Amino acid sequence: MRGTARERLPHGHGRKRRPAPRVWGKAVLAGFLGLAMLGCASNSGQTAPADAAPILAPGAPSQTFAAWVMSFRAQALTHGISPATYDEAFRGVAINPQIITSDRNQPEFSQQIWTYLSKAVSDFRVQKGRDQIRQNAALLDAIEQAYGVQKEILVAIWGLESSYGAFIGKINVIEALATLAYQGRRRAFGRRELLAALDILERGYASKDQLKGSWAGAMGHTQFIPSTYLHYAVDYDGDRRRNVWSDLGDVFASTANYLAQSGWQAGLPWGYEVRLRQGFDYSQADKTIVKSVAQWERLGVLPVAGASLKGARNQIASLLLPGGHTGPAFLITQNFRTLLRYNNSTAYALAAALLADRLHGAGALKGAWPVHEPPLNRKNREDLQRGLNALGYDAGEVDGIIGARTRAALKLFQRDNHLPVDGFPTGTVLTRLRQTLPR
Repeated sequence: MRGTARERLPHGHGRKRRPAPRVWGKAVLAGFLGLAMLGCASNSGQTAPADAAPILAPGAPSQTFAAWVMSFRAQALTHGISPATYDEAFRGVAINPQIITSDRNQPEFSQQIWTYLSKAVSDFRVQKGRDQIRQNAALLDAIEQAYGVQKEILVAIWGLESSYGAFIGKINVIEALATLAYQGRRRAFGRRELLAALDILERGYASKDQLKGSWAGAMGHTQFIPSTYLHYAVDYDGDRRRNVWSDLGDVFASTANYLAQSGWQAGLPWGYEVRLRQGFDYSQADKTIVKSVAQWERLGVLPVAGASLKGARNQIASLLLPGGHTGPAFLITQNFRTLLRYNNSTAYALAAALLADRLHGAGALKGAWPVHEPPLNRKNREDLQRGLNALGYDAGEVDGIIGARTRAALKLFQRDNHLPVDGFPTGTVLTRLRQTLPR
């Protein structure tokens, strides 16, 4: 999960809750700042504490890996890692090329959102999730009462991250993070999370053999990155271990604790599917634009057939068009933003939200996805970014990832060329952009 630190909101006001189980180690993060990584079922990207201190870069990328490991050793020792812990952790560790490949080909960014959702919210995953809710009903109900996070959300995240515990990852977390720290796209993330993973070993929270996870160093049933584990993991059953690898009480409570402390509001829906009146100004569809639901209604945002927004009119929301102006539309609340803190990908957050709705008994979406739009391959996405930059629209780094900066630049191009201003990249938009470039 990749993300940025956001303001934490109070949670659970007005709910009668039993005291949350003890959380260990909140002070141990004084030296660690985790940037969010992104991924589904193979890596997590929780946002680490905003008050963590920065970490200095250990050395130039031109170093050999062996030299880098030695230079990083000195840095780790200054942060309280013992020589014995460091040397044992790195015994047998080498560069893992598979991790670099995975880092550059994440499904949330490389697929059309409807393709991603069809797999993430499959009928099999829905049925399996409902079975898990029945099997763990008492435990999930108790944790929902304690933290104010709906059990369907917890089970949805569990299903997306590890297919309900079936695939929690077998990669050596130290090797994964060392590879990312040495030559990944986000080396600062790799270094910071590597220090956090070493701290887990130093403090005896897990053994080296237990420290297995995804290619991005995420661990356990709901894929906590090491800094998130240190700060938010919970010993729910009081056995003095925060076991996110095999204890479902600790897994669910840790996930609920993270969401609750990240701004989850008990009883607030994540959002609503809506439809837009003809002639609606699509440029208003932006997570940075917030209005009350009543204000959105006055602008032409309407409930889908069979639904009502009457009870939500005082709620604050943003409009989301994840498939462009011809696809489904959603009003999203603070709780959707909290899901983005868990994994800073709109595709992932929407998958978690829609899967939770299905687990609760909801049906399919009313709106249809524009499946006729072929996906842009990596070269096309890079060409789009390169072309936007060439025309003076700041799309940021040419990396093939269509993030917020690229979408903002694309909206400006669409506006100036009398196209629907929805920020959605299509082959038609790319063709128009190429025609606009100077010969």
